[in-house]
Amino acid sequence: MDAIEAVHLCKSFGPVTAVNDVSISIPQGGIFGFLGPNGAGKTTTIRMITGVLIPDAGSVHVLGTDVNKDPLGAKLKMGVIPENGTVYSDLTAKQNILITAKFFGMSRADRERRAEEILARLGLSERKNDIVRTFSKGMRQRISIACAIVHSPKVLILDEPTTGLDVYSRRLVIDTVRHMNEQGSTVLLTTHNIEEANTLCTMISIINKGTIVATGSPEKLKKTFDTTRYVEISFDQTVGPGLFAAPGIFRAEQWGDKWRVYTDDPDRAVKHLASVAERDRLTIVSIATSNPTLEEAFVQLTGGT
Repeated sequence: MDAIEAVHLCKSFGPVTAVNDVSISIPQGGIFGFLGPNGAGKTTTIRMITGVLIPDAGSVHVLGTDVNKDPLGAKLKMGVIPENGTVYSDLTAKQNILITAKFFGMSRADRERRAEEILARLGLSERKNDIVRTFSKGMRQRISIACAIVHSPKVLILDEPTTGLDVYSRRLVIDTVRHMNEQGSTVLLTTHNIEEANTLCTMISIINKGTIVATGSPEKLKKTFDTTRYVEISFDQTVGPGLFAAPGIFRAEQWGDKWRVYTDDPDRAVKHLASVAERDRLTIVSIATSNPTLEEAFVQLTGGT
């Protein structure tokens, strides 16, 4: 049984089709990334998965429970952090966590224990009795996460959880996501931070214009566009672009004191550059070949530039 199974989801708003026949199967135990440019349909899909929106067509099951037929049963299995965090500004940090835990039917003793444990993990113990309206954006987001994980959900869904956060808050959020996954939560994460997806996720789906355009592991998606490689090189003297004219080299661009030489055959390009350097009595100061990146795969798949 998959943690999340979304089948043929469709959703339109008037003449605009936001999600067009999206299917996602997320096995239990991993961290699944959901990437796409602004307006691609990520948040709409998440809202259908979490039961906030009713799809025009298709179905969603969370650990076997139909989200549309039994929304309460499905939601009890989830912890959700929406795009805009939901915390009560007039309550303290601890009160927010306690009231959420009560909604999930936890006993008083379990609520107290779990609240103190999460506050410590998220670096908020010293501020637990302060009103949330006095908190920074990063601290508010940490409280949103605390509320989402208080009941140790089997499925944790996070929509852009680190957007706009300071470095410290971002690290705490990422560490908490990893910890929850290690404790048995399956994680669905949408993010604009491609490096974040690359380091966290075991599988990724990329959505563009309401349609899934690719699904695979980060390494598999990178290798899809393995031809977009470059050699970065610098010399002890100033050189011009004519130096890089050779078969297999598409173009050369100057990057500060270096040149990036784009090629489909890095080995051949490196040998050419070494030969040219020897011929023209140039000293190679530095040279490196690139590996394919998830960012390049993302740009190629979504038609960006």
